[in-house]
Amino acid sequence: MNATSAGALLLCRAEPAAVRPSVALLRERFLLAAAGRGWSVLVPEDAPWLSGTEPVDRVLSGWATALAVATNSPALALWWDADRAGYTLAAGFRRPVGYVWLADGTPVGEDEAMQTFAARLALDPVLDVQALEPLTRADRDADARARLLGLVAVLARTGLDLPEGLAPGAPAERLRGAARLVAGPGRAPDGAENAGTSESAGTATSAETPENAEHGEAGGVAARRPPKPPRPHVPAVVQIAAGLPLTLWGLARRSAGWTAAGAILLVHGILGLARERGAAP
Repeated sequence: MNATSAGALLLCRAEPAAVRPSVALLRERFLLAAAGRGWSVLVPEDAPWLSGTEPVDRVLSGWATALAVATNSPALALWWDADRAGYTLAAGFRRPVGYVWLADGTPVGEDEAMQTFAARLALDPVLDVQALEPLTRADRDADARARLLGLVAVLARTGLDLPEGLAPGAPAERLRGAARLVAGPGRAPDGAENAGTSESAGTATSAETPENAEHGEAGGVAARRPPKPPRPHVPAVVQIAAGLPLTLWGLARRSAGWTAAGAILLVHGILGLARERGAAP
């Protein structure tokens, strides 16, 4: 497969502020932008981002899985190459679901996958599912790009609104150019490893110091704020147990996406254990 013929858009059903801290964990440079109400879009910044040693759908499946785990929000990868196009939806710890069309638009996926797709995104079980059904039927006038555009049109009912120029099937360079015009100021210019720096710094500078927490600006005593209730989370041991084999599997297959997904689970599990031990009396 020629890497230059491949393209991808990574969508997340969360605002950019919630997605930005997790971008660094994907181990790839991305441009991040808002994509409507409650959606974000990520575009691979490097060219080429695909070496040709791994199919584009497998790379995107790993990215989507890693992003869904890190953000606790559904992540949808739209991908295409010279021969096929399709999507992969990752949500939580469930197995990703996907669908594929040949370049001429011939469906080669399973109808059940489209139904699962609608259910996991909480789409309307009647209207939206009916709108998705034509994408699973033969249509000589609809090629693979038209199928992805049809999918995006259905998701527009959920608030998805891709920025101008970010359309499935567009050349990779055009996608990067369009994404640079709309990417938020939180993007780190020197790589994904610093992608969360801006937001983290903002949180740190705005946090109250111990002195401010006990005393007001005029020196008066201020009531301490009650601690926020803990968020529900998957037990740390379960995350570690799932993350270790996934990481080893990704390393064995030299899959950056799956390795990142496993590493995220491991990190979250280890941090969870540390928090639990720190909170113990």
